[in-house]
Amino acid sequence: MLSLPPSVRIWVASEPADMRKGFDGLAALVRDELKGDPLSGHLFVFRGKRANRVKVLYWDRTGFCLWSKRLEHGSFRFPGAGAVSFEMEAAELGLILEGIDLAGATRRARFVHGRGIVK
Repeated sequence: MLSLPPSVRIWVASEPADMRKGFDGLAALVRDELKGDPLSGHLFVFRGKRANRVKVLYWDRTGFCLWSKRLEHGSFRFPGAGAVSFEMEAAELGLILEGIDLAGATRRARFVHGRGIVK
């Protein structure tokens, strides 16, 4: 399970990315395609065309970090979205990276401080 501070947001690119890209290429995608700030400290998630590879780019105050995972069998199942990118919670990303398809998962009501019950 991923353990991230609540201030860190996770942005997932809806379209597949070229998995040959490294730090600079993915940072350019964040800026140009996702309209985000690669130096924000947030996580930016990219998947390959065959959906068997994932790369996560983030800035840790001293430089870019790039985490990657390649599946030997199967593919990652990210929820679809109509936008160029969409936001995801750390728990959801952790489940996807463990091979769980969120399509059939349901979210129970929970309490969020200052907002009461949120679905």
